[in-house]
Amino acid sequence: MSDRTTLDTLREKKRSGEKIVGVVAWDHQMARIVDRAGVDLVSVGDTVGVNLWGHSNPFEVTMDEMVVVARAVRRGVDRALVSVDFPYGPLQEGSAAAVRAAIRFVKETGVDLVKLDGAADFPEAVEAVTRAGIPVFAQFGITPQTALRYGVEYRATPSAGDQVPERMRAELLAQARRLEEAGAVLLNFTNSGPVAGEAVARAVGVPVLGGFGGGPWLDGRMRMAGAAIGYAADTLDNPPDTYAHVARTAYDAISAYARDVRAGRQIAGGVKVPDAAGN
Repeated sequence: MSDRTTLDTLREKKRSGEKIVGVVAWDHQMARIVDRAGVDLVSVGDTVGVNLWGHSNPFEVTMDEMVVVARAVRRGVDRALVSVDFPYGPLQEGSAAAVRAAIRFVKETGVDLVKLDGAADFPEAVEAVTRAGIPVFAQFGITPQTALRYGVEYRATPSAGDQVPERMRAELLAQARRLEEAGAVLLNFTNSGPVAGEAVARAVGVPVLGGFGGGPWLDGRMRMAGAAIGYAADTLDNPPDTYAHVARTAYDAISAYARDVRAGRQIAGGVKVPDAAGN
């Protein structure tokens, strides 16, 4: 398609000051929706384990599972770029394992980039994957895999209020530059905060995006589609600060469906059946 997003598109957005829109999606239908909505990047996050499958922590997700999810998302996206997260393991096992995992993702799912959490500790792996011809989306800052280093209590995902300590600014600047030098084409600075975040975005030539703790000081934002639309079941009891409340809509719809079934009434979208009068 002529309007297909490319890495050059994202670099031009950074140069011109136009913000980049990234969304995390885990299924085919949501991928189709966000692509039609015009986002620039669809990230297949390993957060699928905790947020969709009920895992207790993000380390339980496997390569095989991420391949299945990435295939589904890739089939739903025509225009945006698609990246996929490495699960915990291949990056930590060294450059050779990282290259094998990246090649598998590209060959079996057709993604455009691979995202490496905690990439600042493995610049040699970033370089090796890049040398293999696969673009790298490098994540650093307070992430699910690095939170303890920054004195943040472990959670599946740090909260929006967490920020990297200001004393770490110089180290994070060095990490960002090191990742760019290693070949990363995008950076995901998680929980950056306005001080370190703006400094990093200005210091490197590649686009810097952010999820939790990000803001307008970066080149763009990342947000889980489920979080943006209020999909999580626990929002039924805690009204969310989101753009919609899909969990409540779904609850109300299924409740109405159950009432119709129990009352012997026609269900919406079902095969038409005669009413009690035989009409």
